Amino acid sequence: MNSSMILETIFANYHIIILFFTVAILYSSVGFGGGSSYLAILALTGVVFTQIRATALFCNIIVVSGNVFLFYQQKKIDFKKILPLVLTSIPLAYLGGFLKISQQFFFILLGITLLFAAITMWISKRIISSEEKIKKQNTAKNASFGGIIGFISGMVGIGGGIFLAPLLHLTNWDTPKKIAATASFFILVNSIAGLLGQYSNPDFYVDWNLTYILLITVFIGGQIGSRLSNTYFTPIQLKKATAILIAFVSVRILIKYLF
Repeated sequence: MNSSMILETIFANYHIIILFFTVAILYSSVGFGGGSSYLAILALTGVVFTQIRATALFCNIIVVSGNVFLFYQQKKIDFKKILPLVLTSIPLAYLGGFLKISQQFFFILLGITLLFAAITMWISKRIISSEEKIKKQNTAKNASFGGIIGFISGMVGIGGGIFLAPLLHLTNWDTPKKIAATASFFILVNSIAGLLGQYSNPDFYVDWNLTYILLITVFIGGQIGSRLSNTYFTPIQLKKATAILIAFVSVRILIKYLF
């Protein structure tokens, strides 16, 4: 892609680029990839639905890779404890990504997922696990949770952190920081698995002109956000504004494809 095409793509999609940059900063600052918000933004642009999932997952991988690296350096990732969650989620995320689904089913599932994500973002400050009440974990239950979340995530095109993190907080799975680290790692491996599943499908297609630019955008935003998290920056007001946007998109999608 030559410089004139790059500039043309940037000017034509500057609003998407700005939104992706903002989302990357916001989500990476709290350990997420931003897949649900990327999907919400792309759902309003008229991009082909099969490409929406792939673009969101590519961006997820770029953003959370930085988070996982930093959490690993801080020794916040307990691989032994995470194993039951990802052992089932990875193959099922691959299967979810591989499945060929209709446009109507995709958008209905997306609408439900985005609505859940909006509610979670709005109340996330109230769902915080206690460091004093960490419970002993049930391996079979964790494996089943990971598998279900992985499969849904693969079909929709997200990493699943928006489902996993609240669940881990509610069950006092571990400290808030370790849950953020676990969610980042979970998002990374599921995003890779879901993307590989999509790639294995003959209908896989990505328009790289815009995708390359978005990947660079979220990489920069993700690096900024992941470092802000180290100073315990939590942009509550921005999270709530994002929740309103996602809720609006989800309702709009559901009305269009259910009625």
